[in-house]
Amino acid sequence: MNPRESQLQALDRLLTIMDELRAQCPWDKKQTMQSLRYLTIEETYELGDAILDNDLPEVKKELGDLLLHIFFYSKIASETNDFDIADVAHAISEKLIHRHPHIYGDIKADDAETVQRNWENIKLKEGKKSVLEGVPNSLPALVKANRIQEKVAGVGFDWEQPEQVWEKVQEELSEFQDEVKSGDQQKLEAEFGDVLFSMINYARFLGINPENALEKTNKKFIKRFQYLESKAQENGKTLKDMSLAEMDVYWEEAK
Repeated sequence: MNPRESQLQALDRLLTIMDELRAQCPWDKKQTMQSLRYLTIEETYELGDAILDNDLPEVKKELGDLLLHIFFYSKIASETNDFDIADVAHAISEKLIHRHPHIYGDIKADDAETVQRNWENIKLKEGKKSVLEGVPNSLPALVKANRIQEKVAGVGFDWEQPEQVWEKVQEELSEFQDEVKSGDQQKLEAEFGDVLFSMINYARFLGINPENALEKTNKKFIKRFQYLESKAQENGKTLKDMSLAEMDVYWEEAK
């Protein structure tokens, strides 16, 4: 059996299991798109964690969970004759062909930046009023800021050099410090938002994914703090009983 036949057989097996669960399992029969939504979001974050940890066995597991959800939504929709998994697959196939004219047409694109610009221009021709329509409202703010900047850069609204972006960061930091002195909380929050937005933009210019970078720092902090907690416990103390100087010793050890 060649790899493609094996892959199709595996997908057919999952489709069969999904049909059986929907028909026979009380929990699966009860589910709706609305009830699955929060579970899908949770599975997506779990996949993100596995990717950040470079845990490939866990990535495989979480991809399976997400694939099940895709099949589940499609099964529910097929029961009302709205669409099924074939419609989902055909729709994304047509979309990919249409948005890759440099592969399936006569458009030339030799680098990723040109491909991205073409992609955004094609979406506008499809009837979208704004390149930002594709940014989900419910995205976390940091991820949303990064996607907004990527989207507008795709149609040429961007800085030319990283140095220009760094100058903007410094300008925003200066404005933020001015508001710290003024004590106006509302303006302070607004300027802090501008600082974060400009830093995210600078990260993009340096090839850094800000969400990944921050999450890696979160994980690093958690690991070090939990080491500190364990050392305190070994010595029969709580963190509240320790001075900052004592805690700093273990913090440095954790590094």
